[in-house]
This record gives sequence, structure tokens and C-alpha cells, in this order.
Amino acid sequence: MGTHRMPSRRSRARLPRPIVGLICGVALSAAGPAHPAKGKGREMTTESRPTNRLIEATSPYLLQHAHNPVDWYPWGEEAFARATAEDKPVFLSIGYAACHWCHVMEHESFESGPIAEILNRHFVAIKVDREERPDVDELYMHVTVQMTGHGGWPMSVFLTPEQTPFFAGTYFPPEQFARLLTQIAEAWGTQREQIRRHSAQLREQLAAWARGPQPSGDLIGPETPGRMARALAEYFDTEHGGISAGGPNKFPPTMAMELMLREHARTGDARLLSLVELTLDRMARGGIYDHLGGGICRYSTDARWLVPHFEKMLYDQALVSSIYLDAYQVTGKRRYAGVAADIFDYVMADLQSPEGGFYSTRDADSEGLEGAYYVWTVEQVREVLGPEDGRLFCDFHDVTAKGNWFESRGHAPAGPKNILNIPVPLESYAARHNLDPASLAERLAGMRAELLEARSRRVPPGLDDKVLAGWNGLMIASLAQGAQVLDEPRFAAAAARAADFVLNRMRSGGRLLRSYRAGKAHLTGYLTDYAFMIEGLLDLYEATFDRTWLEEATALNETLIAHYFDEAGGGFFFTADDAEGLLARSKNPTDGAIPSGNSVQAMNLLRLALLLDRPDYRGKAESILRAFKPLAEDTPGAFERLLCAVDFLHAGPHEIAVIGDPADPATQALLRVVHGRYLPNRVIVLSGQDVGLEDSGLPLLAGKRRSGGVPTAYVCEGYRCTAPVTSPEALARQLSGK
Repeated sequence: MGTHRMPSRRSRARLPRPIVGLICGVALSAAGPAHPAKGKGREMTTESRPTNRLIEATSPYLLQHAHNPVDWYPWGEEAFARATAEDKPVFLSIGYAACHWCHVMEHESFESGPIAEILNRHFVAIKVDREERPDVDELYMHVTVQMTGHGGWPMSVFLTPEQTPFFAGTYFPPEQFARLLTQIAEAWGTQREQIRRHSAQLREQLAAWARGPQPSGDLIGPETPGRMARALAEYFDTEHGGISAGGPNKFPPTMAMELMLREHARTGDARLLSLVELTLDRMARGGIYDHLGGGICRYSTDARWLVPHFEKMLYDQALVSSIYLDAYQVTGKRRYAGVAADIFDYVMADLQSPEGGFYSTRDADSEGLEGAYYVWTVEQVREVLGPEDGRLFCDFHDVTAKGNWFESRGHAPAGPKNILNIPVPLESYAARHNLDPASLAERLAGMRAELLEARSRRVPPGLDDKVLAGWNGLMIASLAQGAQVLDEPRFAAAAARAADFVLNRMRSGGRLLRSYRAGKAHLTGYLTDYAFMIEGLLDLYEATFDRTWLEEATALNETLIAHYFDEAGGGFFFTADDAEGLLARSKNPTDGAIPSGNSVQAMNLLRLALLLDRPDYRGKAESILRAFKPLAEDTPGAFERLLCAVDFLHAGPHEIAVIGDPADPATQALLRVVHGRYLPNRVIVLSGQDVGLEDSGLPLLAGKRRSGGVPTAYVCEGYRCTAPVTSPEALARQLSGK
């Protein structure tokens, strides 16, 4: 329940503490209970359980609560109208389908008759899926963090009927939660004026937070990305990799590593690369990585990356696979390419719907237990592989009789449990045991396939099968990148299927919709939905050179500008100008578990400005950099993606045009030179035939012709090009010389 982000000066300004006398000894909690319930509520049949309003929802998370005795409402006017009419406070519970502690709080509290009776009598209860309503989640998470110093899910917030929060926390054990509900109900009756004054203060501070700092007249300076990359490196664990930020949990620091690789490429700083490699190696060998099925878990609960929180989020698959591709380009080490490809294979096999869109999440729990699907005993391994192969596999993957996962809180499978990991790299293990590394790798791969088949017969974790436009955009972008770097057309094909799905099934009147499930698309798209889809479509264009993707990206970009751009202050609002009004309309620029929409859109605009020769797009990108300069130059660990756009702007990208039939092996050879190099700042266009000065549609192609009738590449800067080249070697020399 947290992230690896470092605090900014902006976030250090705390909102008012909860009203005096309200807590009465009830501590806000972000930790788990000593002995959470083990899913007993799931064993009831739906026929024997009550039904509430959430039964009409499409969100799997809301449907999980549709049979609670709590009289839940979805977020909407009906709930707040009732709170106003009955003069009751609102209890707002925010979570998501794969959240383990959300399940725990449901089992312990929301399935409890006595607790439900308190909630139903004294409150109007609202349940929100944070993945469907990131605007609601962002607003009240900000309040929760500022009130308590931490955040996480389930988020528990108490509101007035006017939607203003006055008390916030995360997970509460049942006894504590029942006591808290009673005390807040009493305070609502006896301390109303104090609550009202407190709420008025909060509304003012939320408005100030949403406005953000005064824009700067200057752009973020060219030295800032490098300075922040080196500052980030100081937070890295030099023994196990990753960022340790005051707690045991470690999240894959993908965006930090992205910025560090850029600075390494620019300066040759070996320390930055070594920290990235250490992190990627330890993650790939740790339990956070699924060694049988591929895919990366949400985070590790220990410094060594051994014990994960087992949920698999689509956005993590996208971001982590992308950084492994970058590392492969920088180092040439095939193991990084292998991890990226395995993640793609997992996503395509498990998270891509028959219609093409990508599902959101694979849960952490199965049969009411976290991680039960993934852990092994020695006996289970030997039953599948036999004694000899079983001995080798257990030794290599750290499967022992005593187990390597010692979970004391009672929510994991009983008995000795082993999370597969690789304590010793394969080459070192082979040398230690006088084995041929290639033969060992092949033998282990066969064993993993057998165990994966056996594991598939277990009860799988739950699947959140809603399709989110923005998360699909992230996955499309990484798959398109993978198609280029790994020369794998099937990854581009999977990305194209998802893009077709979102564009055809998740738009209405030309506007993106946020969520799709069970044949229904709904909710007006957010900034991240547009920005991530634009990025994915631009990458898909560069992977396929199908002009349709570029045209669709441009159309989405125009819609985004029309409804989300802040003409007065620069940058983009998170919600559209005609979206539901909340307490504040934010322009939050900070990266979190996913990149900031403003950060991604700054890069999109710079790329589109070059591709289409649109100075107005560049101007809007610069407005983002001016709007958030005061924060970005002060805060390591919160603006990595924005600083990547700064690097693109100041460094000046490679502009590459290729003229040649994309099916021609000679054209493919030129493209492999581009795709095989780490060129984070570049745009590339292709035409299958010679182009006149006026009929290209893309300025970079204007006047470009094949030299000597063979496929030809041009490397340009500001549309001014060096001599055309026809050989891969000559192209490589030009790209190296910039």
C-alpha cells in the first residue's frame, strides 16, 4: 500500500489533521491485521446472500461487493442526494479488484452483519473502483496522504454530503473500524460545526492544490534531467537494486531507470548503468518475477525482491517490459530481451481478450489465499518432475523442505511454502556444478514448461476483465517497441488488435471512453487515457508505418487539446471541460505507479510537432514544461517522464526517414540498425516509394528518394539532412556521430 516515490516540497504541506476529539484513540492504519479472515465470505452462494445496488455495475471490483449486507451505492448523484436528504455523512471506500487488503477488509468488515448495520443506520456508503474513477481516487488519495502521512488501498474516507472529506485512513481491522464508525456517527451529531469549519478549510486547500504553482517564464533547463538522474541514483540500494524509500516494499523503479539510462547514454556515467543492471538482474531472478508463466508482480515486500505482492497489473507489464528493452539496446545482453519477450508472451496469453483489448489485472489471491497459485513445496515439484529433475530444479530455484516464505499473518497457504527465485545466476550455477550453461538452460526450460502445465490445473487467481483505454495505450506502446527492438511482428500484431479495439469499441462521438466490460463502454476518458493511447499509436506507427495509426493519434491529440488544455496556466487538466465536477479539477503532474498524463503528453506533442511540422504543438509542450518547472527542478523521484521530454527537447532528436519497400530485405536491414540502437530521442518515418516535395503529408519525407534505386536512409536535424546512405554500416556511422 504505497509507492517508491520520494516526497516533494509540495506534498510536505499537510492538510489539517482530523477534527479534535474525533479519533478518540482510533489510529489510522496502513498495516495488515494480525490474522485476517481467509475468504470465508466467498464460500456463500449468491442465492443465500443479500444484493445491493452494485449488482448493476460492470466493474469486477464493485461486483465483488454486490452481495455485502452493506447498502452500497456507486459514486453518483443518488448517493449524495440521499446523504443530503437524511443529513448523514458519507463513507467512501475506494479500492480495486486485485487489492489483497481490499479483500481482507471486505471479509472482515463489509460482510459483517453488525458492522453493516452501523454503516447502514448512520452513513450513506459509496464504493468506488479506483481504476474506473482515477479522478475520484486522485482527489481523495491526496487528502488521505496529507492527513495521515501515508496512502494505500482500501482507502477509507468520510465526507459531508457536499463531498468534502473530514476524516481519512486506509485499512482498518474490524474492531477498530466498528469503533471508528460509532465515534464518527457521534461526532456528526455533537461536533457538526467543528466538522463544517474543518471541511471549509479543506475545500480551500484542495483548490490551491489543484491550481498548482505559478508557471515559470522559463523552460526546465537542459541540465535538470542529468542532475535528477544522479540524485535518483543516491536512493538506490547498492546491494539488491531498486529504491528503498523508508519501508520494506520495493516497486520496480521503471521511470527512474529510464531517466538514468538516458543520462548514461549522454555522459557514459557507468554508475548509473550499473545500478540499472543490478536492479533488472535482481528483479528477473527474484520472486517478483513469475519464472513459470512470465509477467511481473506489483511489488516486493522485502529488499531482496523475493516475496511479492502477487497481483499482476497490466500497466506494470507494460512499463517493466519497456525498461528491459531499453537495457537490451544499451547493453546488448540477451537476458534483458528474454525477460521482455516473456512478459509480452504472458500478456498475450493471459490478459488479451478474444476481441483484442487487454484486461486490467490478474489478482493476488486464489481460494481466499494470497499467492497460493504460485508457491511450491519440494514434494509438489518432485511429483511433476520426478526425483532427479526435481532435485535439480529445487536446488536452482530455491525450493526447500523448510520453505523460503515465512508469512506470519495467516493469509498465505499453510505449511512450508517456496516462491520460485534464482539465488545464483545460471552461468555461476553451471560453473559451480560443472554443467554446460546452454544445456542447463534448455533442461530448466523444459522443467518450467512441465510445472507451468501442472500449475494451470490449480484454481487461478481472479481476473479483472475490464479494459481500460489508458492502460491499453501503455501496453500497445511497449509491444510496439518490442516489435521493433526484438524484430517480432507478432508483438506489433497484438498491439494493433488492441488499438483497433479501443478505437472502435471505446469511443463515442469521437471521444475516448475510459472503461469497457461485458459489451459496455462508459465513463468519459481522462488525460491519461488520451496521452497513453496517443503514445501507443505513435509507437505503433513507427513499428508498422501504417499511416492510420498516426492519423488516429493526431485526431486524439486534437480532441485532448480541445477539452483538457489549460489555455491560461499551461498544461492539461486531468478531466475534460464537460466532465462531472468534483471538489477540484487537478493538473497533477507527478509520476506515480504510472506516468503522469502531462509528462507523456509533453513527449507526444514534441514528437507530433516534428512529424507534422506543427510549431503550435511544440508550444503546448513547452507550456507543460513551464507550468511544472518549479516542482520538477526540486523533486527527484516524481517527474522522470517529464524530464525525458525535457531531454528530447534540448538534446534535439534524430529525425530518420527511410525510403524503400518495407518488405524488401534491404529496407529491413536499415530499419534493424535504427531499432537495434538505444536512441530514446528519435522519430522515424518511412515511404515505400520516392516522395515529391509537396505530396508527402509528412515533412520528413518531402523530396526523399531512393539513391541508385535501392532502399535509402536519411538522418536529419531540424529537417536538414546528411547525405543519404544505403548500407546499414553507413547508417550506423551517421547515427553514432550525432
